[in-house]
This record gives sequence, structure tokens and C-alpha cells, in this order.
Amino acid sequence: MSHVLIVDDERDLAELIDFNLQAAGFSTRVAATGEAALTAASEHPPHLVLLDLMLPDISGTEVCRQLRSNALTRDVLVVMLTAKGEEADRVRGFEVGADDYVTKPFSVRELVLRIKAILRRGTPAKEGAAPLTLGPLTLDVATHRFYVEGKEVLLTALEFRLLEHMMTRLGRVQTREQLLEEVWGLSSNLETRTIDTHVMRLRDKLGPARAHLETVRGVGYRIVGPSLS
Repeated sequence: MSHVLIVDDERDLAELIDFNLQAAGFSTRVAATGEAALTAASEHPPHLVLLDLMLPDISGTEVCRQLRSNALTRDVLVVMLTAKGEEADRVRGFEVGADDYVTKPFSVRELVLRIKAILRRGTPAKEGAAPLTLGPLTLDVATHRFYVEGKEVLLTALEFRLLEHMMTRLGRVQTREQLLEEVWGLSSNLETRTIDTHVMRLRDKLGPARAHLETVRGVGYRIVGPSLS
């Protein structure tokens, strides 16, 4: 049973989400502040955190940053839940490690479906899988770690899945629609520009190998090897 931590100071909304997630078979816990959320996550690490951006004590972005810096919670899936829908807010959320972004108001039924999809594509890789290498890049699927020139670089669960998906399809263009369905696990519930934001953040983390992640204008993206660059 997947465990979801709901972090929102709007009591009625938190209770509504809590009720629907439990009805869908999830175990849940609710926190109304950032500090309470961090304590709850340390006591019982969740599979996914629904995290409101505007909290009464510390911001959701700071909560996300602290979750990512804690060894117990660094791989927890984080979905920002907020009334702020501007692109700058989304980018900031992704910068600190959010895996997805849901803007209020929203359909609770759609939110539950979104959570199920995110958890499906966030399932850890099988043990014993061989590392993927490309020039200075090494993606260790078994340990869920990523290295650039031998130095570990932290990726969110979604960034890891996105890079793994593209590295196993070397040289093949992946359309935004393909990425939406195969990486996000969704058919039409996420704006394609959200994919562009994730790719931008991932490319920054590739450092000297950023040129391996190419944009195919009007189509999508691909990872290329040195011989194709």
C-alpha cells in the first residue's frame, strides 16, 4: 500500500483529499505546516508528498529542499499543490526537486488518477540492472544514482526516469506526447511545456555533456552519442 503525506493548511481541502485517497486504497497522513510535514516524513517516509507551496511557517519549496537533502526522503516523489500557476513558480518548484505540479482548483478525481500514474512511473528500477553510460555520464539504474565525470549529481525521481528513458533510446527522437505517456504515465493531463521545463532542468545537470541532450524543434528531444553530435 502506497503512503501519501498531504501537506496543506486548508483543513477542508486536506480532509477532502485525505478521504478520497483512503477510498482509493492509499494510507495517508495530513500535516498543516512545513515543520509538521518534515517530522511526519522522517517518522514514516511516504512514497509521495502532496505539498502546498504556501504554508504558515516555512514555504513548500523549502520543505521540498529539505526532503531532498535528507537521505531518508531524498527519493520521495513530491507533487507541488498550489494556487500559484505562473511558470516562474513551476520552475522554482522543479529547481528544488518537485516531480510534478498541480494547480488549484483541481478535480479531486483527476488528482487521484495523477497520483496513481506518478507512483507507477516512479517505481524503483530492478536490482542488478547494468549501469547506462554515455561519455562522461553514468546512470546506475540498480542504485538509482547518476554521475557526471565520476561525480554524483542528484536527480529527482522523475528526472532519473526521464534520463533513463532517453538513454535507452539513444539517437531516437522522443516526442513530447511520447514522453508524457511513457515517462509521466499520463495521456493528456499534463501540459507539454511542463516537459520542456523538466528537460531544461535535466540538461543543466548534465554539465559538460549537456550537448548530448538535443532539442528537435517542433518535435521533441533525443539523447545522442559522441559520434552523432
